[in-house]
Amino acid sequence: MTDNRLLDLVDARDFRTLFIDELGWENPNQPDTSFDVDGHKYTFSQVAGYKGMRIWHCADLPPRKIQRALDVLVGQSNQERLLIFTSPTRQDWRWPRRAQLGGTNAKLLAHEHVVGDRNTHLTQRLKAIELDFDENVSLVALLEKMRDAFDQEAETASVAAARLMGTLYSELEVAGVVDHDATLLLARLLFLLFGDDAGMWEPENLFETFLRENTADATLHADLIELFVALDTDERRRNLPAGSPYTIFRYVNGGLFHDQLPLPALTTNFRTALLEACEFDWSVISPAVFGSMFQTVKSKEARRGGGEHYTTEENILKTIRPLFLDEYRDRLDRAWDNKAQLTKLHNELGKLRFLDPACGCGNFLIVAYRELRALELELLIRRRDLDIDDTETKKLKVDRTQMTLDVTDLIRVTLDNFYGIEIEEWPARIAETAMLLVDHLANQRMTLEFGVAPDRLPIEIAPTIRHANAVEVDWTKLVPRTDGRTIVLGNPPFVGHRERKDHIKRDLSRAWGANPSGALDYVTAWHAKSLELLADRDGEFAFVTTNSIAQGQGVQPLFGAIFAAGWRIKFAHRTFKWTSEATGPAGVHCVIIGFTRDAITQPRLWDYETISSPAKEVPVLDQINAYLLDRPNVLVTPRTRPLSPQVAEVNYGTMPCDNGNLLINTVGEYEKFMADPVAARYVRPFVGSKVILSNKQRWCLWLDGVADSVIAESALLTDRVESCRTWRTEQGVRYPGGDAYKLRNIPALMRPNQSRPAGAYLAIPRHFSGNYTYLPMDHFPAEVICGDSLFQASDPEGLLFALLTSAMFMAWQDGIGGGIKSDPRFGKKTTWNTFPVPPMPAEIRARVAAAGQRVRDARAECTDQTLSDMYTPGGMRPILRDAHRALNAEVDAAFGALGPSVNTQHRLSILFDNYLELTNMKTVGTSTRMKR
Repeated sequence: MTDNRLLDLVDARDFRTLFIDELGWENPNQPDTSFDVDGHKYTFSQVAGYKGMRIWHCADLPPRKIQRALDVLVGQSNQERLLIFTSPTRQDWRWPRRAQLGGTNAKLLAHEHVVGDRNTHLTQRLKAIELDFDENVSLVALLEKMRDAFDQEAETASVAAARLMGTLYSELEVAGVVDHDATLLLARLLFLLFGDDAGMWEPENLFETFLRENTADATLHADLIELFVALDTDERRRNLPAGSPYTIFRYVNGGLFHDQLPLPALTTNFRTALLEACEFDWSVISPAVFGSMFQTVKSKEARRGGGEHYTTEENILKTIRPLFLDEYRDRLDRAWDNKAQLTKLHNELGKLRFLDPACGCGNFLIVAYRELRALELELLIRRRDLDIDDTETKKLKVDRTQMTLDVTDLIRVTLDNFYGIEIEEWPARIAETAMLLVDHLANQRMTLEFGVAPDRLPIEIAPTIRHANAVEVDWTKLVPRTDGRTIVLGNPPFVGHRERKDHIKRDLSRAWGANPSGALDYVTAWHAKSLELLADRDGEFAFVTTNSIAQGQGVQPLFGAIFAAGWRIKFAHRTFKWTSEATGPAGVHCVIIGFTRDAITQPRLWDYETISSPAKEVPVLDQINAYLLDRPNVLVTPRTRPLSPQVAEVNYGTMPCDNGNLLINTVGEYEKFMADPVAARYVRPFVGSKVILSNKQRWCLWLDGVADSVIAESALLTDRVESCRTWRTEQGVRYPGGDAYKLRNIPALMRPNQSRPAGAYLAIPRHFSGNYTYLPMDHFPAEVICGDSLFQASDPEGLLFALLTSAMFMAWQDGIGGGIKSDPRFGKKTTWNTFPVPPMPAEIRARVAAAGQRVRDARAECTDQTLSDMYTPGGMRPILRDAHRALNAEVDAAFGALGPSVNTQHRLSILFDNYLELTNMKTVGTSTRMKR
């Protein structure tokens, strides 16, 4: 089977040979069927099929809106289908869009093929659905093949939509429309474009027809303003002249068209671009993509790059599925044959309230609403079928396909149960619009099943989206109390605890109280507000946050408060790379953590082999603790001194605080100073984390105890010292109380460091790559000055080195230590001082230290490698690997972990037990172990 062979059959419209002989599908099993649409008869012939999936060919190529109408008609008796519309020169293959859970807004996309075109992706798609003749593929597996092959089409449509919006936005800039008004205008136009294509009103293409027949380039701005006024006015209160083009438009309500929108004259190109946008099929775009689209069009840089920014929903589903959706879907399955249980479940769905207190463009609310409407639809269909079965049992024949039932009053999942808070105005407006549109799509789906859908115009049921700072809003007043559950979810903003601007400090104080812990990240304000909202309500909450909240010093104050309030972790996703809606998103490393007060629900945990790997659910035998480990719920508290008296303290290296004036960074500078007989006496090697890893040379001026008169003998020294004095003095303008300004009167010295070891020391990087299997460190003599990117400690017997470079310590570091993204951050108070080293007799200490020395000896034999080379994945040589394995065996034995199968989880279990024993601490939270 060659590409040309496949395309020749496509061009010849010999679809039976294509699908049956070449692709291995089965013969058709349905007769021809015809439909009348707009006075034209369209006939469909089945050309092939497979386990209920049927390929239909129509030897007509109507407009795409008629194609969609025909697809609905075919779909009444054939749910899984491919429709091929053809003319002698062109074809449209209408293939299912990538399915979303429940299929609420599943659409068919038209994949165009031009006869004779050999530069097409069609052959790749066809090969993706080829069936081996001896292969028994399930229908589900076949549909997955098809959807995987055509995913890109949905993304392409979204990119095309973003480009159309980008063009409109650019023309609004040219016309001088301010950003606020441009965003509001585009939101309104998006609603109208979507309504034209999604059957929101009759006749179809109402807005497009208005544009073409009743507007002109010069008057478009005024025409749109009048249209918006009409859309915001009840038909009974309009005062329009006879024959007004605005009469036919329905009253929308809902606030979307309420605010005044002053518009200057718009460009000719704007009207042209708007008419081009009318030709695009907006109904194929998920409302969940609108936020990404608008972020794209507002960025000039993104528009120049083509706007290829597509919002995935995968990560949102990672939150809502384990938080509530899986539970309700499981309950639907269990209630499938029980009408009373179905009714009970349906009533509970109607009592749910949802709040996203950092909703942005509404993606979490949109997807949550869409999925719940899909689940409700399944429930209503099942309830109808059970009622029909009862009727048929009574000998009354009912044709299910001909039933028409208005289920408007049966809908329990409604927009007015959804709430959002957003600090920026334009995303809040997009969220409102998108929620209205996803509601319409859900209602359309009901039309296919029941024949009648709710008429939402004028809009009387709408979500509540508050434009405000969420931390300042009283959530208890925003979300009414209900006898059902309140679900709080979303992706709050992240600002690290080190980036404490005044407004962030104020917000944290509002949320946590007068003096919140300095280790709390800004995002934890949303946790505090959730605890307040749900204090006396039935509910659960889950947030996507950076992984820092489950690392380091911030863990204890956050999770201590959560656990003390009776909450436990219901589910968690360990660190992964978040796909953001933002234009040009940074690679944020995130976790998702959901909380419940239900002591029975079995916790669920997902892990990632790498930050970009697929999620893999792992079993939880006990509970998920604050560090997202299946271990006792221990909150490790930072300490000022080591927990074990047998190990040495580590301290920061020396901070130059000099703007580079006391450092010598190049070989040329070094040679220049060494040529100066005075300056040369005070040049010292200087080591930082990069020097340790790369063996690159660096030097500094060490003038501790050197008299000013001696410094004055060297022009080089004098120039550097005075430059340092000037810089430190100038820092007083920006940071009057800062370290640099305080040191202005001792410009020849680095920041004094009383803990600097007198002799040789071990230098430990404060940050290092997450790719390293072990913590890379090394010993240095006293004359080498240790910079503040390192910790330093006396280690005369080598015990410190042996412990820190062991797998046991790395398990502790990875488990409870802080980090930057996925790179570990060695912490004196957090990881080293809390490291639960058990009492070790002198003999054991000597054996561990000797094993550490053998690691150093093995390193010494790898003379052609830097430390980074040695510990980079794949770079560790056998001699070093064997030395580390021997060291691990000694350290493991010292901690009580025996046997060849010791792994990270085993080590963590021992470490947490040791920590509890050494601190006399009790676990917190609720364990599931007793239940199990």
